Amino acid sequence: MRSKTSARPSAKSSDANLTALFLDMLAAEQGAGDNTLDAYRRDLTDFSEFLAHSGNSFAGADTEALRAYLADLDARGFKSSSVARRLSALRHLYRFLLNERIRGDDPAAILSGPKRGRGLPKVLSIADVDRMLTRAKELTQTDASPAQRVRALRLHCLLEVLYATGLRVSELVSLPVSAARRDARMIVVRGKGNKERLVPLNEASRQAMADYLAAMQLMQPEKKKAAPSKWLFPSFGESGHLTRQHFARDLKELAAASGLAPRLVSPHVLRHAFASHLLHNGADLRIVQTLLGHTDISTTQIYTHVVEERLKSMVRDLHPLADKS
Repeated sequence: MRSKTSARPSAKSSDANLTALFLDMLAAEQGAGDNTLDAYRRDLTDFSEFLAHSGNSFAGADTEALRAYLADLDARGFKSSSVARRLSALRHLYRFLLNERIRGDDPAAILSGPKRGRGLPKVLSIADVDRMLTRAKELTQTDASPAQRVRALRLHCLLEVLYATGLRVSELVSLPVSAARRDARMIVVRGKGNKERLVPLNEASRQAMADYLAAMQLMQPEKKKAAPSKWLFPSFGESGHLTRQHFARDLKELAAASGLAPRLVSPHVLRHAFASHLLHNGADLRIVQTLLGHTDISTTQIYTHVVEERLKSMVRDLHPLADKS
């Protein structure tokens, strides 16, 4: 009896080629960004290497081979959330292979992922964020070289804009210089899936951008023909703008200088702070969903614990029959 799966994958349908085809589909049909594609590539490369040890491949693997891989991840000490993400990658891959008729079955369809509760995001208090903003501002006013002052102004600008908008770090570091127009009250952000959204700016973030750009212009070489960068946070790296990793390192150094534990601070934690502080102060969940660029409200609902705590405190403090003792 002939198996539904290919008996031996040809060179054309090797794991590397299938991964490339799959990633091309994600980019073209689902608008997946570079970070998403890189994550899928890493996960599928690891899966391919695991299969290769037993002479197997994407085209020949059955459900038991997939179960063995998940068990191997667990043995390697992967967290349940990481195992669940790898399983999601496998499901997407094999659904693609089935739809493209590269395989006649889907060995991932009946697999169940590890049970896991959805953890609450790390959130900085308003006082914590204020301490970081204050320290970042202080660093811009120290007696330093022009280059050091520009770096301090850049960090202060990044922090002000991030906390004012809740942008993803990839969206933040790739902002165009046009976002810093002094009269701009809103900026257009290109997010996941190449979708655009409008995000408002506050006065503090606009002033921080103006101060940073003014210092940048003073630092510009006196070469009249030098073309200005299109990025708000330019860099000499391959992307042309500041990297996520560089900003994350600077942010942890600022956290330490502000008396906070660096391990508790990251660009994503500040995005959480933006959303949580808005909700704590009465913002509507749907508005926060729009500002964060979440396609599904269920993604934003991770912050409902903030709303629940606020409602409890309101009842405790305002209800006439509440226990005041």
